[in-house]
Amino acid sequence: MTDAAILAPPLTPAERAQRNIDWCEKYLFLPEGKHVGEPLVMAEFMQDDFRAIYGNPAGTRRAIVSRGRKNAKSVECAAIVLLHLCGPEYRPNGSIYSCAQSRDQAAIIFDRASKMVKMSPVLRRVVKIRESAKELRCPGVGTMYKALSAETSTAFGLSPVLTIHDELGQVKGPRFPLYEAMETSTAAQEEPLTVVISTQAPSDADLLSMLIDDAATGADPRTILRFDTAPMDDDPFDEETIAKANPALDIFMNKTEVLAMAEDARRLPAREAEFRNLVLNQRVEASNPFVTPSVWKSCGGEVLPFASTTPLYGGLDLSSVADLTALVLIGQPDAKKWHVKPTFWLPSEGLAEKSRSDRVPYDMWTQKGFLETCDGNSIKYEYVAKILRDLFNRYNIRKLAFDRWNMAHLKPWLEKAGFSVNMIEDRFVEFGQGTQSMSPALRSLEELLRDKQLCHADHPVLTMCAACAVVEGKDDANRKLSKNKSSGRIDGLVALAMAVGVAQQMRPVDVTTLIA
Repeated sequence: MTDAAILAPPLTPAERAQRNIDWCEKYLFLPEGKHVGEPLVMAEFMQDDFRAIYGNPAGTRRAIVSRGRKNAKSVECAAIVLLHLCGPEYRPNGSIYSCAQSRDQAAIIFDRASKMVKMSPVLRRVVKIRESAKELRCPGVGTMYKALSAETSTAFGLSPVLTIHDELGQVKGPRFPLYEAMETSTAAQEEPLTVVISTQAPSDADLLSMLIDDAATGADPRTILRFDTAPMDDDPFDEETIAKANPALDIFMNKTEVLAMAEDARRLPAREAEFRNLVLNQRVEASNPFVTPSVWKSCGGEVLPFASTTPLYGGLDLSSVADLTALVLIGQPDAKKWHVKPTFWLPSEGLAEKSRSDRVPYDMWTQKGFLETCDGNSIKYEYVAKILRDLFNRYNIRKLAFDRWNMAHLKPWLEKAGFSVNMIEDRFVEFGQGTQSMSPALRSLEELLRDKQLCHADHPVLTMCAACAVVEGKDDANRKLSKNKSSGRIDGLVALAMAVGVAQQMRPVDVTTLIA
């Protein structure tokens, strides 16, 4: 090291960011696209990303960058990798990892970075490429980069100076073991950095959504958020709306192709949700969701208590013995809106394991009273029957809809709990899960949600079910909720749809009775 280097003052955050931008533009070349092989000239929004990450006066521990697809997110990730592997951000013997759910996704950043190395006369002399292992090494300083996927047998024991999580929005639910393993393995590093680059996740309950929402509060100055999304209320097919989520639209994206996608989504409603999620970077389930997050949130008002005389209607979705069971009661205690009171059960045994497998915080919801557990490793129908008997004693439950397939197992326990045969026949209503019964129920539920005539108080388990629910069917008159196509548990929304459906069927009778 020269005397001049020793005496040189440290870089300011702004100088550090500009140094990193200059290095990338000097040594890196575009690995793909119509300008492949040309020197990298970073778009202004990419430079702003670097300024936010490396120019943060507080120092950056976590950076979240979220925008629509095809805005050069993978190229930017590859540039960051090389910047830390053999550029001015290197740390001697430092380890760098990029993480994704699948091997194919994990290989994308490695592919871009290795191509950049091969194209650069300088980098290809100092960086060694191991294609089979998806590794890059810089022997001169001892640094190493490797691509990891969720299929990796273990991520424990690693000590990364830089971790990039690519398309974390593909993770369903609030937990991802690979993310957790990498984030808890940085204690030995003085200045670890995590960069998350992804299009939005579909629901509020997903890991990326939780990270974005937390970052948006500004509570941690060491977490920076670079977020480009189109507002939900804007015209989704307007070019100005599209540009809000795609800063590269007028730079290097194929605008003609993007606008054609918008026109397809306009003409084909089944394509709209996918377009909103992937192109407009909105928090929308891409697989024909039943309800959008904004509509669901608009009905998150306070749920009033039910009086013993308030007419109630319910839906009971009986699970298999170890899965989520849902009971939803609805009523109008204020004579204006329908108020929703859901109850959910899971077996207490194996609850933590089920939380991990479903990537849903069942254990936390249980502690906070949003989810009830029953002893053992299964939902016993005797237990459900006793609870139903207690509810019928306390409330004026006019009708309770149920899926006929599991009712045969519940009926004997209802009788044992004190329900008479006549009461079971009068109060319990068979409700098919096919299009004949579900289509009118879903239509009624949609109207209540659209008109803000429903209050659910943002119950987290019910909200999770709503966020995961996907419909299938050839048209609005032939639809049903699909548990197979949905992204997670939807039992609560099934029960809510049945409750609304049976209420709409039975209320005219009740009104006539009241008038008489």
